[in-house]
Amino acid sequence: MLKFIRNWLDDNSKEVKRLQKTVDKINQIEPEISALSDDGLQAMTPQLKDRLEQGASLDDILPEAFALVREASRRVLGMRHFDVQLMGGMVLHQGKIAEMRTGEGKTLVATLPVYLNALEGCGVHVVTVNDYLARRDSEWMGRLYKFLGLSVGLIVHGLDWNQRKEAYNCDVTYGTNNEFGFDYLRDNMAVRADQLVQRELNYAIVDEVDSILIDEARTPLIISGQADKATDLYYTFARLVPRLKKEDDFTVDEKAHTVVLTEEGVARVEQMLGVENLYDDVNMELTHHLNQALKAHALMKCDRDYVVKDGEVIIVDEFTGRLMFGRRYSDGLHQAIEAKEGVKIERESQTLATITFQNYFRMFRKLAGMTGTAETEQEEFRKIYSLDVIVAPTNKPMIRKDMPDVVYKTERAKFDAVVEEIAERHAIGQPVLVGTISIEKSEVLSDMLRRRGVPHQVLNAKFHEKEAEIVAQAGRLGAVTIATNMAGRGTDILLGGNPEFLAQAELRGRDDYDPEDPAGAEKYQQVLEKYKGLSAEEYRKVVEQGGLHIMGTERHESRRIDNQLRGRAGRQGDPGSSQFFSSLEDDLMRLFGSDNIAGIMDKLGLEEDVPIEHGLITRSLESAQKRVEGRNFSIRKHVLEYDDVMNQQREVIYQQRMKVLLEESLKDVVLQMITDAVSRAVEIYAPDGVIPEEWDLEGLLTHAEQLFLPGHQLQPEDIEGNGRDALKEFFTEKSIEAYEAREGEMGAEVMRELERVVLLRMVDEKWMDHLDAMDQLREGIGLRAYGQKDPLIEYKFESYQMFQNMVESIQDDVVRYVFRVNVVQAPEQRRTIENKYEEEGPAKPVRRENRVGRNDPCPCGSGKKYKKCCGRAG
Repeated sequence: MLKFIRNWLDDNSKEVKRLQKTVDKINQIEPEISALSDDGLQAMTPQLKDRLEQGASLDDILPEAFALVREASRRVLGMRHFDVQLMGGMVLHQGKIAEMRTGEGKTLVATLPVYLNALEGCGVHVVTVNDYLARRDSEWMGRLYKFLGLSVGLIVHGLDWNQRKEAYNCDVTYGTNNEFGFDYLRDNMAVRADQLVQRELNYAIVDEVDSILIDEARTPLIISGQADKATDLYYTFARLVPRLKKEDDFTVDEKAHTVVLTEEGVARVEQMLGVENLYDDVNMELTHHLNQALKAHALMKCDRDYVVKDGEVIIVDEFTGRLMFGRRYSDGLHQAIEAKEGVKIERESQTLATITFQNYFRMFRKLAGMTGTAETEQEEFRKIYSLDVIVAPTNKPMIRKDMPDVVYKTERAKFDAVVEEIAERHAIGQPVLVGTISIEKSEVLSDMLRRRGVPHQVLNAKFHEKEAEIVAQAGRLGAVTIATNMAGRGTDILLGGNPEFLAQAELRGRDDYDPEDPAGAEKYQQVLEKYKGLSAEEYRKVVEQGGLHIMGTERHESRRIDNQLRGRAGRQGDPGSSQFFSSLEDDLMRLFGSDNIAGIMDKLGLEEDVPIEHGLITRSLESAQKRVEGRNFSIRKHVLEYDDVMNQQREVIYQQRMKVLLEESLKDVVLQMITDAVSRAVEIYAPDGVIPEEWDLEGLLTHAEQLFLPGHQLQPEDIEGNGRDALKEFFTEKSIEAYEAREGEMGAEVMRELERVVLLRMVDEKWMDHLDAMDQLREGIGLRAYGQKDPLIEYKFESYQMFQNMVESIQDDVVRYVFRVNVVQAPEQRRTIENKYEEEGPAKPVRRENRVGRNDPCPCGSGKKYKKCCGRAG
């Protein structure tokens, strides 16, 4: 009875029952589809497209499309979708998150909704966490799509413009979240319509959706150019800060991730620098450098937050342990770390364009995701992305044994126990996968195992290239693998080893092997068969020993990351086990939950190396994790609330920019800007509520000469006696006459190109300055709380004012430049813009150099002066 009530109240089980009805329909038509020849299967794609054009919806054709993909997959890939995979595919098609356990075949699940949605012809993005997975999946699953008549593209690091354009125009495009996001930003920095690569954002399926939309959501994508700031001060403060004493001169709050100078610390720094008041306006730059140097010294740890590789500081992703090449900490923190580590400081950068993953992915018309661990974060998915989480049932029952946590007093005792446990399990041949939370800890454990004589593999950010290969063999007999925060997600761990990886590894170094050659393919099959036999024998032995054993050396602050590690065992009904080892010195225990447990251990009089193991301990740890998760969600939500303000402004700017790029003529836009500029000028110099005799007509004429009426000969008496509306009408008329005269002089075609160039330049320059100003506003807005004001409301109000000022500034400068810039068209080169988005900074429309003097003979050979011939248009 209780089970019936629980199921009746469980929305997830109701949804699974609904999906089962559609699965039954697909199974009913499977014999009919299976009977078709290969040509018959391939002919179904154009038939389904025709039905869509005649008004059928995607839901109408879903059963046939899914049955078609299932049969094509069986023939092309040798894999037939399970019924639960069909359910997962339907969840993704509905624009939801499918939670499917590790090993349930998410890569194959995605082929169902990808094929179905690609039939519309608007493009489908499949988003992965790294280039390796994007390339692997596009080649592997690409065989299936190509068999069914769809084109497949791949977006990875290092492609040129043509390759990107071609990949985005395919029916299905695989790529990483970083590449998709940066391409979006680059498109919105393009200076010609033919430089755009992306199409309209239609449908995206995000693999490892929790990693991309939650873990990486706190770090925005930033395209930056170098700013003109010296780097000497970073080195100065990197030498000064280590002389300060913790607690006496500064305090560190690890929970809030902040470091603050004490009164004594401020006095000491002032003495060291020889300044009277560190917080004077003139010392703002010193304060900024000091704060960043303190953060780098007290909060940022080498081999945890970053690594130093080849003289560079590279950020480590705190959730996956992967190196984040190309990413830099903002606001000078990266430079402060470089100074601390004594490597060359890269120049401080200026933000040219930025967006968070949250706001990028929310722009897709339809968004879906898949992962093994989303349920614990479903509130965040629903509130921020409007995505529901549906948990798909497993294909085979889960028989993994999850044991209670073991807690030790000290970290040293914990690691001794971990090494002992690993050695015991390795001795009987049971494979062990050990999860650590940092590179530093993985290396400590590796050293201990080496001294103990236990052979093992280490997988962390420093060995990123080999991660798929190492993880694939983590289920072999007696294998011991240490992984940082489950790097290597996306690669299946097969008990007994992965025969395909083993065969490839053996043949890779041989000179007589060419995979393209038929003889090479035959050789590969022979080696593969050998390893299949070996893996089958090892599989039997590993199962006898209890399958893969997972050991966590520390609880992560997110339950989801722990579940990812646990989920690597028990794949497809395999046996397996998991257990976490903790100590009272671990960060999570020390900061959030060790008081009660420490009290229990003291009362029992337990020694350092005697553990406490009880379900109560596990529950206590999980409640600490829930508190941290709630706090982290609040932080991300807070960040997003601020970023949403910027996002609305970004959308307006980027829409206007796209209009500038794509529209034939911008004449009406420029004329409207002239009208607005005139109106603003009259409002300033002839304000409402001031009598006409006190209007500043001379100032108005000077302003007009500088902005919208260059070279006019008007005097104040010429415009006296006019009301405000009459003044607006008079100046608007005169300005438009001057504009028409300039167009007649330059030619309509040149004028249109000039307007486009000037508009793009002004928008880009002002937007970059606005981004800087918004950063500074954001940094100081929290202080408004001391005045009993809500910082977010204040931020919205002030940023709106700043945005309005920026728009007005763009309009004024466009008008000024349109009336003044001269475009000289050299005969051999007619472009008026150089597109340079290199390290040095933003693209800038440039005035052409006078390669040929106006009075010089024209290089075309006509015998006329240049100004009378090819230079006449200028």
